[in-house]
Amino acid sequence: MDLNTSAWWLNSIGYIIYPETFFDSNGDGVGDLNGILSKLDYLRDLGVNLLWICPIFQSPMDDNGYDVSDYGAINPRFGTMKDFDNLLAEAHKRGIRILLDFVLNHTSDQHAWFQKALQDPSSPERKFYFFRKGKIVDGKILPPNNWKGFFASSAWEQVPGTDDFYLHIFSKHMPDVDWSNPTLREEYFKIANYYLDKGVDGFRLDAVAHLAKDLSFSDSALKTDTSGYVLDTSKFSNRPELFDYLQEFKNRCLQGRNVLTVGEVGGNISPEEALKICDRSYGSINLAFNFDTVWNNGNYGSIGKKDEDIKTDVLLLKRNFMRWYNADHEKADMPLYWCNHDHPRVVSQYGSVKYRNESAKMLITTLLFLYGTPFIYYGDEIGMSNVQFAKPEQFFSDKATESGVAEWRKSGFTDEQIVAFLNRAARLNARTPMQWDDTKNAGFSKADNLIILANPNYVEGVNVQKEMENPYSILNFFQFAINKRRDAVINDIVSYGPLELIDPNHPDVFAYLHPGSQKLMVISNFRSFDVFFTFYYEIADVMLHNYGDVKIVNHIFQLRPFESYLIRIR
Repeated sequence: MDLNTSAWWLNSIGYIIYPETFFDSNGDGVGDLNGILSKLDYLRDLGVNLLWICPIFQSPMDDNGYDVSDYGAINPRFGTMKDFDNLLAEAHKRGIRILLDFVLNHTSDQHAWFQKALQDPSSPERKFYFFRKGKIVDGKILPPNNWKGFFASSAWEQVPGTDDFYLHIFSKHMPDVDWSNPTLREEYFKIANYYLDKGVDGFRLDAVAHLAKDLSFSDSALKTDTSGYVLDTSKFSNRPELFDYLQEFKNRCLQGRNVLTVGEVGGNISPEEALKICDRSYGSINLAFNFDTVWNNGNYGSIGKKDEDIKTDVLLLKRNFMRWYNADHEKADMPLYWCNHDHPRVVSQYGSVKYRNESAKMLITTLLFLYGTPFIYYGDEIGMSNVQFAKPEQFFSDKATESGVAEWRKSGFTDEQIVAFLNRAARLNARTPMQWDDTKNAGFSKADNLIILANPNYVEGVNVQKEMENPYSILNFFQFAINKRRDAVINDIVSYGPLELIDPNHPDVFAYLHPGSQKLMVISNFRSFDVFFTFYYEIADVMLHNYGDVKIVNHIFQLRPFESYLIRIR
């Protein structure tokens, strides 16, 4: 593999910030840009040097900022453009780069484009969106086709007082834009260049997999639900035209700039298809976020199951990592992550609250030394975990969850079943306030009322201040482990050397090896009980370990719950 010295992300540790709940600097109950700025030294000391900040543009917040009403303005709840410019400059002084979350698939229905489209059907803006006539069936006007959106309803919304419908694969307040329209594309290129000219280091491209639609708008042939709709992602995910749109985006905005673009391609793309987007030689963006290693415990869509039915499928997890690695590593760079703002907390997903310390350390060790650019989600460094709410309504600050609950109730699930599922899998779990200390609201805000309450375990020691006081804490382990990964020699081994699984059929242990001049091996037990692992190598150095002693007899490790090693072998 050729060393691309301009690919600075290969030497980066990413950190994902959900700004609304990271740190509130002015006491209004909402996290903000100045709050992020005040924690830059903390982030630098942790060892991260790349921030992906979830959306900060003007928005009515129907979907937590992913419904943008003005790309040229900062949401006042987060601050001003001057605040953003200051944050960018101060981050750069500390060697930290910043990615903006750029929403390309849709706007808010409050965006000036959409408002013009509604008011004047002959306006150019009308063609920025997908407006189609409904169809008359038995005297009733129905949506143009049977497509279902991700928010558990028809993907079409009727314009009041007309027979027109507009397409929205997410909330009805987030109409999809038509990337087949060159004038629309030109508008997005102007926005991207505006922020790149400011010095932004790149973009995380939200929902980028959905930019191209089946423009025939024909019905899906898949089986419909009881309402007559079907979620057929082939109609609007990773379609051939997408690759043309992204190539034009590269040519118009990215060419000649040393910036990073990370596309959210979701769970409906193969590693081979992803190469069309991020191949180093001809691809249009640098990294592709997929969901293949996020839900490998059967948690996704597990409504009606019991907690004890949810178990990490270690074999599937290993296969998914290696499926992407084997297909892409010689031709493309890759991202690594366990979760983001749309997923449950990783300690609750693949680890254990009972073994919070051990499992959080195991998960970061496993992640950091795989091939790719690691992204840590805020709070993972202190072992933040899922909430334990009592009522479905406590999750309703997330509109997608509110829609889901209505559908589950209609399908006959009890509130007890729904709450059990949401406590395991709802994306609100990843959006609770960052736990800085054990004072009011976990030190996140001095406000009396918060949109999302802090997880009460912050008073039990799950907070930054308490972790800083303990030399053996999760936080200090993260800092030490990140520094290991950022070591130039180790980073070269991980980023440019080969990778192979050890005992790939072991059902409980994720172990892999970087062979070469310095042989690095990671061995991780993903279970809450002791397991045994055969080991025929000679240990030169134990570089990371989350227990106090080594248990190995006659070439067999006895791995305790969530025990993990980074080892240099001879």
